[in-house]
Parts: sequence; structure tokens; C-alpha cells
Amino acid sequence: MQKNSYNFGDGELIMRILIDADGCPVVDIAVSMARRNNTDCLIICDTSHFFEKEGATTIVVSKGPDSVDFALVNMIQAGDIVITQDYGLAAMSLARRGIAVSQNGMIYDDSNMDALLFSRYSAKKIRSSGGRIKGPAKRTADQDMQFEVALARLIGEKASSSSMQAL
Repeated sequence: MQKNSYNFGDGELIMRILIDADGCPVVDIAVSMARRNNTDCLIICDTSHFFEKEGATTIVVSKGPDSVDFALVNMIQAGDIVITQDYGLAAMSLARRGIAVSQNGMIYDDSNMDALLFSRYSAKKIRSSGGRIKGPAKRTADQDMQFEVALARLIGEKASSSSMQAL
């Protein structure tokens, strides 16, 4: 079976899914979808969050601040799908022409990135001055479904765009 591919005008590339696996609740969903769609899947984690899933390649980096983020961003090729909840990593992914999606199915793009980075900055300022910020609510099945729909759409869009370019 042929791998999903896409064309950015630079020649045909193989679509991959890269997962920022540190604290990612949708690893199983993403790996399963990658397998079903014959798409390469890379799980990037540090030594304290080791994952091994059939149908994916696990890349383990040494533990350190943002070590997974920097390793992952250096692997991104144009058109790769990056799964992350980290706004900074999402911004770097966009800069490398990747497609970033959150664990809740939100597609990061130029229209929402500035506001997301500003909210991260504001939250950090509040915490550094001794304030507290409420954490996320318990994960729901609806969030998993929204993620799955978004990822399926991204994989489908890439696969259909490469089919159209082949015509």
C-alpha cells in the first residue's frame, strides 16, 4: 500500500504525523489513525515518558527543559502534522510549514497563534507574581472525538490534495 503523500511544489513528500508525547492523551488515537491511513507516525518523548506503540516509531530524547520540543521541531518537514498542546511548539511548527493540531482538535494557524501565545504569556505573568490559574477540566470522550475528526480531516485533505496534483 502506498504511503499518504503531498506536494508543496518542492517535490512529493511523505506525510508524517509527529506526536509531542509528553502528557499527550491522544497518542493511541493518533497512532491508530496513522496505521489505518498508512501514514508514518513518530512519537517523540523524553526518558521519563517512554511510549512504545505498534504502528509508530518512538524517538526518546534526554530529559531536559523543552528537549522534546526542540527535537521534534528539528524533524518537521513541510506538511507534517504535529500533535501538541504546547503553543510555542505549535508556532515553531507553523514556521517550518508543518500543520499543528491540539489534543482537542483545534488547528493552530496564523489567525489564532498570536492570541494563544499572548494567553500563555499572561498566564505565566500571573503565576510568577504568585497568582493561581485554574487547570483544565477532566478530559471527555467528546474531546477525543473532536480530535479524531480534526486529524481525519487533515489526513484526508493531504491525501486528496496529492491525488489532485497527480492528475
